[in-house]
Amino acid sequence: MSETGGVREVKSAARTVELLELLAARADRPARLQELADELGVPRSSMYALLQTLIGRGWVRTDVTGSLYGIGIHALLTGTSYLDSDPRVRLVRPYLDEASEALGETIHLGRLDGRGVAYLATRESHEYRRTISRVGRRLPAHVGALGKALLAERPDDDLPDGPYEALTPHSRTSREALLADLAGVRARGHSVDREEGVLGIVGFGFALRYDVPAQDAISCSVPVARLTPEHEERIVAVMREIRARIEAMAPGAGGGADWR
Repeated sequence: MSETGGVREVKSAARTVELLELLAARADRPARLQELADELGVPRSSMYALLQTLIGRGWVRTDVTGSLYGIGIHALLTGTSYLDSDPRVRLVRPYLDEASEALGETIHLGRLDGRGVAYLATRESHEYRRTISRVGRRLPAHVGALGKALLAERPDDDLPDGPYEALTPHSRTSREALLADLAGVRARGHSVDREEGVLGIVGFGFALRYDVPAQDAISCSVPVARLTPEHEERIVAVMREIRARIEAMAPGAGGGADWR
């Protein structure tokens, strides 16, 4: 049994979290009882009892037949509470508005979460509006501007062995290729994602160094068709200025708990 801070893990709690994470990862693909039991390696009867408990509390939902299961509305309510209570998110949001207005492009705030980046806030461009918001979603760190900006803040030894998942033909899937890219990020002071995470989109990422190592980053996403050398130069200049202003304000962010 694993331990955290010298305390033994509570098996039932761990199983509940694993189930919720599994359902969340499936997004719009509901799961059947046997699928969930097999995936988590637990008896069908135990899985059924856990599902019924979570349905009763709003963390899991089921269809009219009672045979399909998905993430419940309480996951959304809890996630919203996380965003509302986080002092860093409150601090950065107005600057995302400024950057979006100045550049006319989509601006993101993301946080490193293991080997991925979770999107915490987004200001969409009026020229290019997504049909699905990225807030609350997760992208592998090695393919996006946010993630690469944050990976570059860490020692190369922290980077796991490849191969890595490819989201597009431009994704870097080998450790050697990613290390070379991160060296460029450190030299420039920002990351560049040229269609590595989403085809047709270029991203520019800037780590926010109010934590050491940085946990958060901001980025600007631009359709390839609208990106000129002059526009790229302006994006980098504006985003650098925005980053500096955020970092200058960060010591007073929230005045609450120092979350880890």
